[in-house]
Amino acid sequence: MTLWFVFALMTAAAAFAVLWPLGRTSAATGGTEVAVYKDQLAEVGRDVAAGLIGPAEAEAARVEIGRRLLAAVDADGKSAAGSAPRLRKAVSLVALIGLPLIAVGVYLPLGSPQLPDMPLASRQQTPSPNQSVVSLIAQVEAHLEKNPTDARGWTVLAPVLARIGRHDDAVRAYRNIITFGGDSAAHRADLGEAMTMAANGVITADAKAEFDRAVAQDANEVKARFFLGLAAEQDGRGADAATIWRGMLDQAPADAPWRPAVSAALARVGGKGPELPALPRETVAAAQDMNADDRSAMIQGMVDRLATRLKQDGSDVDGWLRLVRAYLVLGEHAKAKSALADARQAVGSDAERLRKLNDGVKDAGLDG
Repeated sequence: MTLWFVFALMTAAAAFAVLWPLGRTSAATGGTEVAVYKDQLAEVGRDVAAGLIGPAEAEAARVEIGRRLLAAVDADGKSAAGSAPRLRKAVSLVALIGLPLIAVGVYLPLGSPQLPDMPLASRQQTPSPNQSVVSLIAQVEAHLEKNPTDARGWTVLAPVLARIGRHDDAVRAYRNIITFGGDSAAHRADLGEAMTMAANGVITADAKAEFDRAVAQDANEVKARFFLGLAAEQDGRGADAATIWRGMLDQAPADAPWRPAVSAALARVGGKGPELPALPRETVAAAQDMNADDRSAMIQGMVDRLATRLKQDGSDVDGWLRLVRAYLVLGEHAKAKSALADARQAVGSDAERLRKLNDGVKDAGLDG
């Protein structure tokens, strides 16, 4: 209502601006010529009194001025009764009626009178990231209520629900992904993880069953294998957990992003993963300032030098064990097997060294 009141005041002001000069026009126009003739009559009287003209000339002048005065008055009266008032009336009607109609006609298609008031303070407020995420989740959920078989929508929604802690809803979303989007090892592993999080980190029988299904579909499914190791640890089977995690490390490339987490888990159950050859302090300090490529090249060079030395002198059992571990860390499994075979051949004539080599291989979990 306030907006329309302001519009009414503005329209009234515009109409008044048009009508004000129209109301003054007749008075100004009608009075100007009559006043001139009256001044001329007074001027004739002053000339007679001053002796500038005679009585006969003064009388003739008064008659002429009077005739002109009557003609002016008559013409003004006709004008007042003629077209000028009609023109002013037409303009007045346009000002009073036309201006509001034109204003409303322009505003209705362009304006938005139905919108609520938006104060400056509220418009300057920016939504927080959490508010934006919640709003997007609500939109996706509303879409999925109408389209429950949209596998792509569930795929978008499930990890977001898991990330914000809505684990039960995430479990339902991952089940719908499998139902409407197809079964896969990755989907089963994600479902098992969501079920574990919903149980506050405890791997339930249902969650373990999902991890088992994932590994059955893909024996190299990293997430499922890690959680199966965690399930073994929770069941008190630390040796089984160590076997699972050590196997993951043996098969993983050196730059696998999940290696630190698996290594930490293996250390937690007392296992020992593959190690790189021991490095001098100066070499470690220099490696800290290198980029990833230079560091990898340095490590590869050290491993190659160790392999060359052992080919020349194969009696160093500890050196052979470090070499095998280094190849496993670098993901070069074929070289690890070949180095182990070379080591057994090199120390085969020395029963004590062979026993030490075999014990070291077994203790480090390298015999697999």
